[in-house]
Amino acid sequence: MTLPATSLADRLRTALAAEHDETPVLLAGDLRDDPAQADGVPTPAAVLVAVTDRPAPGVILTQRTDSLRRHAGQIAFPGGRIDAADADATAAALREAREEIGLAPESVELVGLADRYRTVTGFEVQPVVGVIAPDLRFVPQPEEVAAVFEVPLDFVLDPANHVETSVEWLGRDRHYYEIAWRSHRIWGATAAMLVNLSRRLRWTS
Repeated sequence: MTLPATSLADRLRTALAAEHDETPVLLAGDLRDDPAQADGVPTPAAVLVAVTDRPAPGVILTQRTDSLRRHAGQIAFPGGRIDAADADATAAALREAREEIGLAPESVELVGLADRYRTVTGFEVQPVVGVIAPDLRFVPQPEEVAAVFEVPLDFVLDPANHVETSVEWLGRDRHYYEIAWRSHRIWGATAAMLVNLSRRLRWTS
């Protein structure tokens, strides 16, 4: 008797629910050595980590427009701050994904929550992981999203592709991760959340 293959969603769900002993990424110069940041009240936010259900899964990322006040031109997950009308972080992530890239909530099979990440700009971000069908058509919101693209999940989760670097910002030496894929520079909070996800999933393709 041949047992059915475990679905991608089930694999992710099991991995996210499993106990693990690795501390989520919090690099020097980000929050742990900055009492002023650590004591502040962060703004709740959520992002959708949309994983494509294909033999070699990918993850959906966006490039923000250059005209935005915050994080212009950067690579990001669809997402944003949690509004008062949102039931929870999951609702916020799904709402933002619909608004930013036209991804219908009913197209997402929710899997679970990954490790929260607090940014130096005052946001505490909850990544919400879900699985979507491959090759969906996305409609970027032109004022916020310049492009939508898919990167191979095994590439962005591979520790060999996680490069730690630093820059002086507001008089402090800030350390962060970068992941280079083709012409895209994935860095900052987005890269850190992928590093956290890699540590939790211990992904093997």
